[in-house]
Amino acid sequence: MAESNEAVVVGGGLGGLAAAIYLARAGRSVTLFEKSRALGGRAATQVENGFHFNLGPHALYRSGAGVKVLRELNVSFSGGVPTVAGSYAIAGGKRHTLPGGFVSLLTTSLFGIVGKLETARLLGAVQKIDAQAANSVTVRDWLDRSIRNREVRQLVQALFRVATYANDPDRQSAGAALEPFQMALADNVLYLHGGWQTLVAGLRAGAEAAGVEILGGTRATGVIHDRAVRGVRLADGTTHDAAAVIIAATPSDAAALVPDCHVVRRWADELAPVRAACLDVALSRLPQPQARFALGIDRPMYLSVHSAVAKLAPEAAATICVAKYLAPGASDSKADQQESERLLDLVQPGWRDVVVERRFLPNMLVSGALVTAAMGGVAGRPGPAVPGIEGLYVVGDWVGPTGQLADAALASAKQAAQLVGRAATSRAAA
Repeated sequence: MAESNEAVVVGGGLGGLAAAIYLARAGRSVTLFEKSRALGGRAATQVENGFHFNLGPHALYRSGAGVKVLRELNVSFSGGVPTVAGSYAIAGGKRHTLPGGFVSLLTTSLFGIVGKLETARLLGAVQKIDAQAANSVTVRDWLDRSIRNREVRQLVQALFRVATYANDPDRQSAGAALEPFQMALADNVLYLHGGWQTLVAGLRAGAEAAGVEILGGTRATGVIHDRAVRGVRLADGTTHDAAAVIIAATPSDAAALVPDCHVVRRWADELAPVRAACLDVALSRLPQPQARFALGIDRPMYLSVHSAVAKLAPEAAATICVAKYLAPGASDSKADQQESERLLDLVQPGWRDVVVERRFLPNMLVSGALVTAAMGGVAGRPGPAVPGIEGLYVVGDWVGPTGQLADAALASAKQAAQLVGRAATSRAAA
């Protein structure tokens, strides 16, 4: 293959934009194709009447790989750090104080003295647990082996859900659940002022400054290749030559672009997406100002007043995100919405009288692939380089050995761009 300086990125989410910046800063001529007119993918933020809605609950791990990449790319962001104040555990249809510290653990009615003692021991030792040693163990097995009290097992499983957004304990890797849980306990997370669109805007500005040509509303329909990448084919029938193509998309979207690649097709068939049902509401005021967070213990539910921490609503108003972490298989969207509304009734009674905007997403894609025990944790995920097709790479929250969710998308973007550079160097030296 003759060496070419052309590189194409397919997909304008966080991973695609970050990969484009890295490639352009390394001296490549980069074109990014995004099928939607707006960039951002699942990091997009919708603004209605001064209220900012992310696509479901979004939190940025302060010590995660994503923050490191964003800072490396000079993308500025700011936000607030949630606290345990005003947090509830929901069990048996009742509110209990969520154990988040010594005082709340002593006073909570969630469980009795035996459960409180075991919770105290666990929280005191959790940072010493070797998460990697549990990569090939399921969450279910790890909980059964490590925790005696049933109520404490339910609490920890709920905390794993909120740390990973996943509700599949019979397949999920315990190591992959422990690692973000440990990060959250150690350094917490950020709710971003203005929503995650601020990251999209910062990445876009960085890409344009680096010389990336961004073509929104332009859909790539296939990768042209033999044993090596030659370019991409677009929906209007035209082609664009390139020596390297990075697909920043889900496994199924990647497979659609290279339907004759058995490896990518296998990824799409075998990897299990993670989904959630999300109800977002904008309120003219918060009926219960002290109730800011609720976590389902016996049900896979989550509620957070994001505007209590981040600037996402007009003064005195509020935005609330309610999520149900969906189990594998079919779900009942009507029942999921009703359960979400009942949780709001319990935590914020009177919310229905002050609704300004509301939006329900019944089957939102959270992540391209569950991190399973069978794959051995994140280390078993596909790498960016696609075997058998030189110059073809994938990027996303399902790719690479580092992090999950946005952390994985951004970390795999950096790794893919580095691999493009190394491959070019090797060809030049050959």
